[in-house]
Amino acid sequence: MSTILDELQWRGAVAQSTDETALREALLAGPVTVYCGFDPTAPSLHFGNFVQLVTLRRMQRAGHRVICLVGGSTGLIGDPKPTSERVLKTKEQTAANVDRIKDLVRPFLDFDGSTGVAFPAILVDNLDWTAPMSALDFLRDIGKHFRVNHMIRKDAIAARLESQEGISYTEFSYQLLQALDFLELFRTHGCTMQIGGSDQWGNLTAGVDLIHRVEGATVHVLTSPLLTDGSGVKYGKSEGNAIWLSADMTSPYAFYQYFLNVDDATVATLLRIFSDRDRGEIDELERLVEQEPYRRAAQKALAADVTTLVHGEAACASVQAASAALFGKGDLGPLTREPCAMPPRNCLGLRCRSG
Repeated sequence: MSTILDELQWRGAVAQSTDETALREALLAGPVTVYCGFDPTAPSLHFGNFVQLVTLRRMQRAGHRVICLVGGSTGLIGDPKPTSERVLKTKEQTAANVDRIKDLVRPFLDFDGSTGVAFPAILVDNLDWTAPMSALDFLRDIGKHFRVNHMIRKDAIAARLESQEGISYTEFSYQLLQALDFLELFRTHGCTMQIGGSDQWGNLTAGVDLIHRVEGATVHVLTSPLLTDGSGVKYGKSEGNAIWLSADMTSPYAFYQYFLNVDDATVATLLRIFSDRDRGEIDELERLVEQEPYRRAAQKALAADVTTLVHGEAACASVQAASAALFGKGDLGPLTREPCAMPPRNCLGLRCRSG
């Protein structure tokens, strides 16, 4: 029998899982509760996070319970980068970023059941259960279940230990905090599955190990492959090549143009991961890439689908019109220098009729 796992695998959204057979059995047995965490280390999520948002969206539409976690506590620390120590945000900056990201994720998931999903999504902030915990309680109740010799073998930790800079105890402890999140959501919401990028494997499996030690239960992890740019560098804040989901950081026009200009070798992969188009439609677009690449039909479909999902139908229609006008295929209309009255979510990033 087919499950959401089969669809995710066909779409190229699966890199690793802790136990594929057990996960498939759990998905067949009934709805599972799955979560993904997003740290507010910047005022917006980016293209790299988008894979996880779309996966949560697919899980919810397939009848599963989804939890979106914004890391008000983990964002104060940040997960270890392989190359250098993170610059810590202030508590005020982190709190402001939490609010922005909460607003940003709401359009992607159904939090009130208005679209007829089986279970409305849940939005949580891990600061709610981390802040009341004392350092002694954290060390006694969580830290005692971790072994340092195992922790230092995690890829990001090992890379930093071998570097000249080393790693601070703060970032070294990050995986304990993420594991605590999984344990808390397991206890309060029956959450038995966590998703994330493949570069987060060590942090993700830390929660699996903690729940097994503390509760004697088996839970699951599923990762997605990291998306990279044309030079093979992953998209993200740390790499300086982020395509932001917030309109005031990457305008809808620039967002649309980015996807319109992806190369032929990449477009089918991105269509499967991000678009709701079915196998037949994507196969046809792949055929057009091979036989009529000059039409850029797949790129146009991808840019329209992704821009509509992130910025809405009206913004997508506007940027399509602007793009056509700028390239001599349409009329943008008279330009003005009046202050822009368009909401930031829909602003094109152009001097348009709205400003």
